[in-house]
Amino acid sequence: MSEASGKDRWAVILAGGDGMRLQPLTRVISGDDRPKQFCAFQGSTTLLDQTRHRVALSVPNKYTLTVVTQTHERFYKPLFENSAKSRLLVQPINKGTAPAILLSALKIAQLSPNTNVAVFPSDHHLTNEPQFMEHVENAFAAVPSVMETITLLGIKPDKPEISYGWIEPDGALDRTTSRLSRVKRFWEKPSYSVARKLMQRGGLWNSFVMVGNVNAFLKIIERTLPGLYGLFQKIASTFGTAEEASTLSDAYSSIPSSNFSEQVLSRSPNDLFVMQMPPVGWCDLGGPKCEPLSSVALV
Repeated sequence: MSEASGKDRWAVILAGGDGMRLQPLTRVISGDDRPKQFCAFQGSTTLLDQTRHRVALSVPNKYTLTVVTQTHERFYKPLFENSAKSRLLVQPINKGTAPAILLSALKIAQLSPNTNVAVFPSDHHLTNEPQFMEHVENAFAAVPSVMETITLLGIKPDKPEISYGWIEPDGALDRTTSRLSRVKRFWEKPSYSVARKLMQRGGLWNSFVMVGNVNAFLKIIERTLPGLYGLFQKIASTFGTAEEASTLSDAYSSIPSSNFSEQVLSRSPNDLFVMQMPPVGWCDLGGPKCEPLSSVALV
């Protein structure tokens, strides 16, 4: 079942979240309860389509899996009318980012063993997409030298933001550029005083964009969430068959929600590197506090 890509790389776009925090705003914009990734905050292009166009700068669409949730079908179906159904990974229900990433990694490992993978959220805003994707390219290039680990893309902060997760680097691997470092600790939405100290000592915003070998993703999940890994490993033989939907439905009905950042990454600093990026006009659209949300009025 091997299917190697031309550049030996795949991408995963996470678009299965429910987007509850922004529902009051998305109702105003769209007139319904669609999650934010299916909403167009500026112009007519949804955040998900913006993400797909951005990712395509480095990874062809035919090597990109987009993770969605069945209950959102009326929102994502029109966006994928001209796309291969095999590149749309449909979860029966949303159970958090950990199951979504594990499911994607197992699928990709079957299609292209030992390939490299980049994971992207679908609800971020960027003003300098080419520069951002240039650093994704740098992370792909670094995989052979840090094969057993995952590289996170950290955003150089311009303020001590308390609504973002932070990554504290632990010394630079590359002493000339200091762009690739070991990870010392994660700080999830710290206080203002902690965020200010993190900023002073080189802390970075966590973009939740990650690059690594597919086996590195599987290894870190197997170690931190062995029950989830074992269950999904058992049903992997049904992927791509008529039984896939029913086995996934049974599996998702029996697992708790799990967050990849909190339950996998934060427990595994020794398996991680972080690559620093300069300001690229990035924001995580978790609340109406940044562009393009600041220009949208609630009425």
